Amino acid sequence: MGKIGIIGATGMLGHHTAKAVLATGTHQLTVIHRATSNLEHIKDLDFESRVGDLTDRSSLFKAFDGLDHVLNCGAYYPTVPKPLQEELAIADKQISNFIEAVAHCKIKKGLYLGGAIAIPKATSGPGHESLVYQSLPSNASAYAQVKVLMDKKVREAGAKGIPIVIGIPPMTFGEYDYGPTTGRLIVHALNRTLPGYVGGDRNVVYAGDAGRGMLLACMNGRPGERYLITGVNINITALIEKIGIIGGVTDMPKKVPLSLAKLLSKVKMTRYKWFGGELPLLDDTAIAVMSAGQFLDGSKAKKELGYKPQVGIDEMIQKTISWFKEVGYIDG
Repeated sequence: MGKIGIIGATGMLGHHTAKAVLATGTHQLTVIHRATSNLEHIKDLDFESRVGDLTDRSSLFKAFDGLDHVLNCGAYYPTVPKPLQEELAIADKQISNFIEAVAHCKIKKGLYLGGAIAIPKATSGPGHESLVYQSLPSNASAYAQVKVLMDKKVREAGAKGIPIVIGIPPMTFGEYDYGPTTGRLIVHALNRTLPGYVGGDRNVVYAGDAGRGMLLACMNGRPGERYLITGVNINITALIEKIGIIGGVTDMPKKVPLSLAKLLSKVKMTRYKWFGGELPLLDDTAIAVMSAGQFLDGSKAKKELGYKPQVGIDEMIQKTISWFKEVGYIDG
């Protein structure tokens, strides 16, 4: 029986990926976590616990010992605002430590959970895995820049023979989104606390499907390659309408121009930096994610990995809303 380690199992995608591992019935699950992590959220999983931190390379060497595969579902992304160079330095250190640990511990295959924002917008048709930034995008958010940096380093490591792949789920919704992260759109829209949204095209996938796809990419993907773990292409306005219909809310947030959203974000972030309080919903990361959306082509994962989404968009939204209500995130 093989041993599979997961970093970030306390997050939504990590939790669903862990469930996918256990569902195989042929692999043991090891959860690699920081010493301070709250494991109460993953008490439904059967796992071995090991302490490891992406900022501490030696701790990863110990945590990876004896494992066959390791999936990094907890890669760095900006939360509390920091200077850009500090954000890039943190991301560089963490992804470098992960790559070195995969090589040092002779892991059969490692996987980095990438971001769709690292894929430039296609000039025609949906986005696909061969689209890459030749350098860090200029005038972009810290979120976009750290994701492009880590994506590049993993691709380069794979090209040098290190057995590591990139799995990229797009906009993901599902249970166990304790942040919430992507699910903020649903929570705040249905609670009528979302100030607005930026329009555009997106691909959305159920977190359970994304978890299965991530595992398939780790087990069967080619080193250095990216795999888009897609669901359904949909315009964000149509998605908002579906959320309102399924959630039983008629007065949903309105679409706002990107320029206005950026202005509101700048004002609110300046206020946060000076006076503190809660982070604004329309922060730099949220704006970057919404404005960088595009339809995606998931044919590569379907052809090479045998991946196929099983949960449709309406069922995905219903599952997510039901879970948010169960844990008290959505009023009523």
